[in-house]
Amino acid sequence: MKPALMAAALLLLYGGTAEADIYAYTDSSGVVHLTNVPAGNDRYRMVMRTPKMAVAVARADFNRVARRRYQGLIHAAANRYQVSSALINAVISAESGYNAGAVSPKGAVGLMQLIPATALRFGVANVFSPTDNINGGTAYLAHLLRIFSGDLKLAVAAYNAGSNAVIQAGYHVPPFAETQAYVPRVLAYYQHYLNGGGTVSGENRQPVANAAPQLIQVSNP
Repeated sequence: MKPALMAAALLLLYGGTAEADIYAYTDSSGVVHLTNVPAGNDRYRMVMRTPKMAVAVARADFNRVARRRYQGLIHAAANRYQVSSALINAVISAESGYNAGAVSPKGAVGLMQLIPATALRFGVANVFSPTDNINGGTAYLAHLLRIFSGDLKLAVAAYNAGSNAVIQAGYHVPPFAETQAYVPRVLAYYQHYLNGGGTVSGENRQPVANAAPQLIQVSNP
């Protein structure tokens, strides 16, 4: 494979991932298979090691194409749980930047960054599945909105810090630096989407298939 072609393929594969060590193997037909998710396939060998990106970096430039593609799932969850689609989009924007494979240092996973206990509580079978993750995260938001009587600020704070932290703070945003920064960021996204920013309400509402490992095949000259 020509170096320029390999470099281009690696850039495509690397884009949008928080950590993307690159693995490759060449099959009997001369096709080079590249992936960042070898999934136990012993034919793959690491060809490039990349540093782990901070989750905040991945969130900063969220994937606008993915945002459009996920609107069908978001609107379905909004209708199912009676939660504003603008709020769901706001949480996803702040949590993962629409990266279904995002994993935080604390172990939160997927579009809505569900921790294992929350995923289990709300019946999420596969946290990397956009459908399951969005449904679980939206169910959790609906639950928090009920606990805090529809108070958006407190529900968003609880999504980040936990409902007990909000209650122990006297039904105020807890005095944690992360939560204090998180709440206004989510609310700003919410207002942006509520006002039609990013054309979320009119974007493609067709459901999308569950995310699959990123794989590029390139012919070996």
